[in-house]
Amino acid sequence: MNKAVITIFCIFFGFAAKSQQKPQYTQYILNNFVLNPAIAGIENYIDVKAGYRSQWQGLSGAPVTSYVSIHAPLGNKFRYGTSTSVAEGGGSNPNNRSYLQNYMASEPHHGVGFTAVSDRAGPISRTDVNLNYAYHIGITEQINVSVGVAGGVSKIFLDKTQVQLENPTDQAMGRDNFNQFKPDMSAGIWLYGPRFFAGISAQQLLKNPIGFSDDPVNYNQGSNVPHFFASLGYKFYLGDDFAAMPSALIKSVNPVPASVDVNLKVAYKDRLWVGGSFRKDDAFAGMAGFHLGSFMNIGYSYDFTTSGLNRVSNGSHEVVLGIYLNNRYKVTCPQKSW
Repeated sequence: MNKAVITIFCIFFGFAAKSQQKPQYTQYILNNFVLNPAIAGIENYIDVKAGYRSQWQGLSGAPVTSYVSIHAPLGNKFRYGTSTSVAEGGGSNPNNRSYLQNYMASEPHHGVGFTAVSDRAGPISRTDVNLNYAYHIGITEQINVSVGVAGGVSKIFLDKTQVQLENPTDQAMGRDNFNQFKPDMSAGIWLYGPRFFAGISAQQLLKNPIGFSDDPVNYNQGSNVPHFFASLGYKFYLGDDFAAMPSALIKSVNPVPASVDVNLKVAYKDRLWVGGSFRKDDAFAGMAGFHLGSFMNIGYSYDFTTSGLNRVSNGSHEVVLGIYLNNRYKVTCPQKSW
């Protein structure tokens, strides 16, 4: 087993209680739902997203992440006057100032969703499947708040064929304990209006033990640790056709230092956007995307590694594909999420 795989294996297995265990997303702004369950049902259609991230190109055993998410509002209250409705034909472009004039806070409604995330690093792969629920309500004429929870299961698998031990009878590596299932739980709050959003969430709230030994007393020292996220963003209108949308994401996993992402998107009408991202002590990225009518949107980003890994890494690729289902009002880009 080469040094890169050994390093990744040691980080996950030997220091599972002291490192970030959840996947990294550069384009979190396109799908905050994978970080915060309170977003379920925020739009007036069934929001489907698929993402793929290949991290640290050129480094053997580097993380590869893929996911599918889907969420939608419940009920039939999509008439004009609710936060999940817009005028027939798509209404105002949310990147135009006129959008502010018609925006109204939410009538109470429920949202449900589903996420499936697969993450592989070296010999270890993990799949998280969760069901999500959220409740949205308007607290002023233009401000909405939602709370959400998610519950599911995590499958952690160790491919023993990729691990070569100096001592084949090492007790740290069991014989049959390579495919494990753990319960999982997340929660979040989301505050949003026509020009801003702010949210906090926590994932992996259940501190399940992690280990592959048949002797858990002496060798299973790792565990899942809670991951906390705080995000916020604001929209600046630059004339009638352009809008600039800066945002930030702070990730906290005790006891490692907090990770900070800063993003900027500049959108032209409801058609296309370009942007950049900076992640402290890790990378900066370029992003671009476009909307294909009232059915699909696509985003792509490339990370330029700035940490010590830039000696062996060619950067990271990430693609996000979105599909609007049951889009009865023919909106051409998300109205409530950015």
